[in-house]
Amino acid sequence: MTSSFVCPCCLLSCPRIYRRMAAFKRLGAAYQRSFQRRPNLTLSVTNGSLGAIADILAQTLTNPQDKDERRTWLERWDARRTARFFIFGFSMGPFLNAWNKFLEFRFPLRVQGAAPNAPVSLAALGKRVGADQLIMAPIGLCAFIGGMGLMEGRNFEKLKEKFKQLFLPALIANWKVWPIAQLVNFRYMPLAFRVPFSASCGVLWTLYLSLLNSQGALEPSTEPHERVEIEPAENPGVPPHPVDEHKMTSQVAVGR
Repeated sequence: MTSSFVCPCCLLSCPRIYRRMAAFKRLGAAYQRSFQRRPNLTLSVTNGSLGAIADILAQTLTNPQDKDERRTWLERWDARRTARFFIFGFSMGPFLNAWNKFLEFRFPLRVQGAAPNAPVSLAALGKRVGADQLIMAPIGLCAFIGGMGLMEGRNFEKLKEKFKQLFLPALIANWKVWPIAQLVNFRYMPLAFRVPFSASCGVLWTLYLSLLNSQGALEPSTEPHERVEIEPAENPGVPPHPVDEHKMTSQVAVGR
């Protein structure tokens, strides 16, 4: 019986894999140079691009506003929605950069002047993660819900309803996922790569937010209206009035 085990050294010696690893290394070096020259712009473009990719993935998996499967993906793709995710991610880049610098200064993992391989303060690491989740997570979600709502053209009442609908579920989901990711991020990632790392992990998170933001509870339904006849209870002489079930459903949905 032959063994299917492949030595990792053999894989690394494969020319194709080696070329790909070399390409990633060059890409990382180019990013590092760009970050050193223009940190905020570099983080903005990276964060916005990853947000747009996440929304494209969300629209690929499901498009709740268009159920017509006869149309191609490009015909169903909402480019404006993807642009909104890029704009939001782009605008958050400098803010996230400043936040990571603040955490680096306020909660240093090693004492000043310590060797690079010195033990890390677990207490400081826990404080970083705690501050990020208790301060940045709610602020980021408020910025997301408010920013996306404004770009979608919602008025104040609809924004308030959207906030009530999405904020708490998204915050609870955030606390289930992001503490572990940020623990790895703050512990192992250099400062220049923390926003790209969190944005890369956040592709799935942004995918979740994109799907959550596209929920149709506050949007008019695209299903055809059903009309039913209701007999008046007190005045049988009055002809029955047609009632629009869609209007009734919308009122119940908004009132929840």
